[in-house]
Amino acid sequence: MTKISVLSLAVALSAGMVGCKKKPHATPGPGPGLEGAGPISVTPPMDTTGVMPPRSGDPTQRNQPPRLAADTVHFAFDSSVVNPSERPKLDDMAAYVRENPNQIITIEGHCDERGTAEYNRALGERRAQACREYLASTGVDGNKLQTISYGKEKPADLSHGEEAWAMNRRAEFIITGQ
Repeated sequence: MTKISVLSLAVALSAGMVGCKKKPHATPGPGPGLEGAGPISVTPPMDTTGVMPPRSGDPTQRNQPPRLAADTVHFAFDSSVVNPSERPKLDDMAAYVRENPNQIITIEGHCDERGTAEYNRALGERRAQACREYLASTGVDGNKLQTISYGKEKPADLSHGEEAWAMNRRAEFIITGQ
């Protein structure tokens, strides 16, 4: 008799708990005529002296900030050491920054697809910092240089293989402001 009472009490409590579930609140939409409208951003015009024009046929380059002509430094696998063959690019970049002291440059660190996202973000940051330190060692004002790491999130080449991976292990230089 007590087993039946306990069992029926458990069933009654379970049924009662289901009825207490909160209904999800519907979030209001953007309003009439604004369906699908995204955020609006306004950026001031930039000095495009020394800027390489975006490749028009490359969909990954649309809506990207201006890149500098000597804009890509490549790295060896799993390394953040600037190769001697890449140093002339950084020397050209240093000359550009010294000639344009009002511009701020962001150095983006990138990696290939191998490794975890966390590891690649850290490696990308080390690559960007290595370029920043090299530029600072040539007399460039470090306050004009910012760094960011995208890890493996923004590959230059979407293919899979050593050639593509070599293209993705890089640092890029972007004009971000004055």
